[in-house]
Amino acid sequence: MRKRHTAAWVAFTAAALVAASGCGTESARTAVKAVDKADQAMAALTRATDRTERLGSAEVRMTTDTGTSGPIAMKGTYSWGGGYAFDVEMDTKAANMQAMNHSPTTHVLFVDGVYYYDVDRFPSGPYEGKDWIRIDGSVLFGKKGAQALSGDNGSPSASMKGLKYAKDVQNLGTQTVNGKRTTHYRGVIDSAHMGKLKDVYGEGSPMSKMTGTTSIPMDVWVGPDDLPVRLREKIGAMTISMDFDKFGRTATVKAPPAGRVADLTDVIEKQQSRQG
Repeated sequence: MRKRHTAAWVAFTAAALVAASGCGTESARTAVKAVDKADQAMAALTRATDRTERLGSAEVRMTTDTGTSGPIAMKGTYSWGGGYAFDVEMDTKAANMQAMNHSPTTHVLFVDGVYYYDVDRFPSGPYEGKDWIRIDGSVLFGKKGAQALSGDNGSPSASMKGLKYAKDVQNLGTQTVNGKRTTHYRGVIDSAHMGKLKDVYGEGSPMSKMTGTTSIPMDVWVGPDDLPVRLREKIGAMTISMDFDKFGRTATVKAPPAGRVADLTDVIEKQQSRQG
């Protein structure tokens, strides 16, 4: 019963959790030529990107809408100062994980390129007594895609770096978001400016097949302290919105104890090969 559900919810939650990665830190060789107003927007985004990079983590609230079902809500910590990692609680029902976890939320970790999901304890079988499952990122994104998500390439600052090279960046004026006065910027990042994360989202990649991504429209709301307050991306059929509640130093995210972990990487790989 559990194994039959595995492929569906892993793909589903992977799409949601990678959403915050946006575009990688590999910048395009030539920046967009823009008019003075766009240049000012670029300068503001550069300041926000640099400020975000100098910090190491953020407390976030994220909502992902796949376009085919209700939104998935997640809340927790994203860390990028010592390599991309996160520690979040995800809505179990929205992520279609009730077969694996009867708690209303599911604890999810991403550490060293590996996803860990806190699930109900396995009562019997080869995973008896285990209450975490492990899925290697390469199964979900391919080896190139997993490598592209290494380092800080999955961080919010990486997304904003991509926006610096977006087409037609616009300043949409001031708006109040979460009680803060912000400036709203918008741009579209095409495949040529995705940098390393073209291996994740580009044509022929696993995520491209899953989401239909050819470009990434992105909005960012920047506060008076030059830090993002909200980041919104449309990745194929998915729409992702991330609110930043608090920034801080690099947070430590640790994998669960090995003795409590069931490695389902091979199970997922075999299911994928059978499905073609």
